[in-house]
Amino acid sequence: MKMSALRNYLNKIKPNFEEGGKMHAFRSVFEGFESFLYVPNDTAKSGVNIHDAIDSKRIMSIVVIALIPAMLFGMYNVGYQNYAAAGTLANASFWCIFFYGFLAVLPKILVSYIVGLGIEFTWAQWKGEEIQEGYLVSGIIIPLIIPVNCPLWMLALACAFAVIFAKEIFGGTGMNIFNVAIATRMFLFFSYPSKMTGDTVWVAKDTIFGLGNNLPDSFTAATPLGQIGQGVTPDVSLCDMICGFIPGSIGETSVIAIAIGAVILLWTGIASWKTMCSVFVGGIVMALVFSGLDMTPISWYEHILLGGFCFGAVFMATDPVTSARTETGKYIYGLLIGALAVIVRVMNPGYPEGMMLAIFFGNMFAPLIDYCVVQRNITKRANRVK
Repeated sequence: MKMSALRNYLNKIKPNFEEGGKMHAFRSVFEGFESFLYVPNDTAKSGVNIHDAIDSKRIMSIVVIALIPAMLFGMYNVGYQNYAAAGTLANASFWCIFFYGFLAVLPKILVSYIVGLGIEFTWAQWKGEEIQEGYLVSGIIIPLIIPVNCPLWMLALACAFAVIFAKEIFGGTGMNIFNVAIATRMFLFFSYPSKMTGDTVWVAKDTIFGLGNNLPDSFTAATPLGQIGQGVTPDVSLCDMICGFIPGSIGETSVIAIAIGAVILLWTGIASWKTMCSVFVGGIVMALVFSGLDMTPISWYEHILLGGFCFGAVFMATDPVTSARTETGKYIYGLLIGALAVIVRVMNPGYPEGMMLAIFFGNMFAPLIDYCVVQRNITKRANRVK
């Protein structure tokens, strides 16, 4: 009944936003909210069209659902790291730990969506175009791939830069060649490296509404990969690596939470298993090579479990817009990203992560990979005719 009343209300005010209506200037905003709430009733009237049971809104919604386990665990881990650093973990309840992390992460999610969607709405109004759903996913991924201590104004600036220069100038959703979340993180990393890496950005240090603990400004806590970059052997157990009770970017630490998201994406067919699996194969093979050459102080599986490797492989390398689209190209694209991530980690001690650059270069070469695959198929078919 409530949904029917809402539908009737939208139908009643819709003429005001159509051509000739007194609020025609805000037509794209109205259509954006309407299409978010309901499936559009418009149908194509010309050309050849393939009707499918899924649209971009459903795709984005499923990806957001798949990200929820990583987001929720990330919130808990933010609180866990604060209480553990203060030595008060034994006296804290689950809900105190979780709500502290929730309050620490929520402002970043809000800033990401307010800035990103605000620019998309403004851009759509200016161009007289429909508002796309693409930023629904980017808006939640961005807060999950940054440290908890990243200032909100830096996040807002990075989101604005990425949406404008990595998406809108290319034509908007479906036209960008670089993943928006990766562009945001790269802007932050190269513009404000001291707030994106090191040993002072990974653990929240202040109380929030009476929850959490005040830690001294001098408190430091490096990620396991950061310790390796400093020539120190990580002091974390395999269980902590898998569960995620380690310092790191908000949503990247728990392999279990990320695996739940991966199952959702693969089961629904949203993500390509060829791309996802190829990233892991490329990373494992390259890690085995470096381990065999005794060039890395950690085991091959630790390269996969630590840092943003799993998160990037599941949620960002599989972006259908910026990844390779040919079936053979997906294998090449995934292998390139996985191998390159480990190469950057091992060969450049000053940059212990690697996954961000690997996906960026993967996005860059994806069109070339597809072009080469298509041309090879054309050549093979031409040779059969001869």
